[in-house]
Amino acid sequence: MSALAGLLALLLHMALMLAAAPLLIGLARKAKARMVGREGPPIVQPWRDIARLLRKQPVVADSTSWLFRAAPTVSFAATLAAAALVPSFALGMLSGDASDLLVLAGLLALGRAVLALAGMDTGTSFGGIGASREMTFAVVAEPALLLVVYTLALLAGTTNLDSIASLIASGVLGLRISMAMALVAACLVAIAECGRVPVDNPATHLELTMVHEAMVLEYSGRHLALIELTAALRLLVWTSLILVIFAPFGIAPHLAEGGAWIGLLWVRGVVAWGVKVAILGLILAAFETTRAKLRVFRVPELLGAALLLGFLAAILLFVSQGFAAELPTIGGLG
Repeated sequence: MSALAGLLALLLHMALMLAAAPLLIGLARKAKARMVGREGPPIVQPWRDIARLLRKQPVVADSTSWLFRAAPTVSFAATLAAAALVPSFALGMLSGDASDLLVLAGLLALGRAVLALAGMDTGTSFGGIGASREMTFAVVAEPALLLVVYTLALLAGTTNLDSIASLIASGVLGLRISMAMALVAACLVAIAECGRVPVDNPATHLELTMVHEAMVLEYSGRHLALIELTAALRLLVWTSLILVIFAPFGIAPHLAEGGAWIGLLWVRGVVAWGVKVAILGLILAAFETTRAKLRVFRVPELLGAALLLGFLAAILLFVSQGFAAELPTIGGLG
């Protein structure tokens, strides 16, 4: 029965992630429009755009190879697999044993690398510019992410996301300075990975500023629909990842801990997850409204700050644990 319940939780989780991903984009766009005094599009507009694109036949240049046509599917599959590893409303899903942070980082990197290769495959200047900028940012963002993973592994003794979330949700770790630093670093990396302001502006098509849009400028039809859905799903994956690590309150526990009340705990977890995602979406909209996009050459400085915060978090936690081993009375400072 536990395996069946874990499978049901995974299927519900995937349905929620796919349904809510474009709605999060729509909520952020609506909130940004209202903050500047405009009506803005409806929240469901991203779903309408994706449905419209799915009905259109893609136009593919003769100079492109099979990689250009396969990249949207591969990128979407990698992001969907990453979404299956990040708990949303409940722990102990069927994918819980495989939800390793290093695997998650690898899947996200795969989706990004495939789109960068497809951008260069077209042979256009825009595709090459976008791909080079994307991979340049990744050179700094990925080490920062690995330092955050290392910090969490020091705390929990594992890189399994389910175990880390369970430990943090139990409250035994308390408040730690290293966790606050890791949170800020993770948020900066998420902004870069999702192509949001101030690193990138998903609403622009100016050749001097676009990064992600430059890579996918040649796509159309159902290929573009997959890319748009992948971008929305990537944002929701990062949002859920930050929530499950740094704000796991309301999430349903493992099946053995929930017992006969697991159904009610799932309902509570879905509601809590939806509220937290909406709050983060509004925070993102407010942040993007009050910030301008950075110059391309200034972005590595921002990501360098994330790298430094991740390094300080790991060092502080490592040193504090060393002191705690010798002087138990000061344990928990990190």
